Amino acid sequence: MRGALGVMADAAGVGATGVDASGAAGVGTADVGAAGADAVAEDGTVRRATVPAPVAHVAVVVPVRDEELLLARCLASVRTARRALLERGGCTVDVVVVLDACRDASADVVARFGSVRVLETAAGDVGAARAAGVRSALAVRPVAAERTWLTCTDADSAVEPDWLLEHLRLADAGADVVVGTVHPDPADLTTAQWDAWRAAHEPGRPNGHVHGANLGVRASAYLAAGGFAPAPEHEDVDLVARLRATGARVVASDAVDVLTSGRAVGRTPGGYAGHLRATLLRT
Repeated sequence: MRGALGVMADAAGVGATGVDASGAAGVGTADVGAAGADAVAEDGTVRRATVPAPVAHVAVVVPVRDEELLLARCLASVRTARRALLERGGCTVDVVVVLDACRDASADVVARFGSVRVLETAAGDVGAARAAGVRSALAVRPVAAERTWLTCTDADSAVEPDWLLEHLRLADAGADVVVGTVHPDPADLTTAQWDAWRAAHEPGRPNGHVHGANLGVRASAYLAAGGFAPAPEHEDVDLVARLRATGARVVASDAVDVLTSGRAVGRTPGGYAGHLRATLLRT
């Protein structure tokens, strides 16, 4: 599913991050033009007075915890997005899969995808797993942190073919952070549940919720904010809050929408599955 382009920009130091009753994080949507030299283009893209050099390297980090049933779909989608970016040229791509305390056949699934690097951790902690993946990616980056873009998705998700292209379009226009939307897999929902979800989500109006399944950040901004912290959930919410506190430009967009599992029980205590349980799955 791909909605009309919608982008909301949060000026540095303007707006606030809050967690709603579902546990999803909301991103403030103040007019970037009010910040002074920054402005918003007609399509909503942040235009900074000083735009950083174009991104020349992308790292994709995928944490995995017992996802043998959905992991192949995820990695196939990332492979397609990687190929699209490489075909455009001007950028290298590193894909890091972090197998975190897996007890199933996830490792066998990853082995079928030769274009990824694999780490194994035993933390059983999604924040620690994402942090380990990013550390590995940064250790081998071929360019400066300012020109490196870090993207995250989840093993139960599937990205669009132009996912990385759209992230870089926003990054090269001046975003330091891209908070992308997600939508649940209709195959996991009843017709009534899917209709309810669509009624509550208008294409072109991203809600600004923070999802680790669709998050991008400039490596220099990530390092300035201290990176992912160990946490069993909401590590993404915590990171974006700290990024905003450093003055990073945060853009919320549904132009990079990602499909994710609509299951009722996920791999963290709450997360997106918990949000669905508390809202949509009651329908």
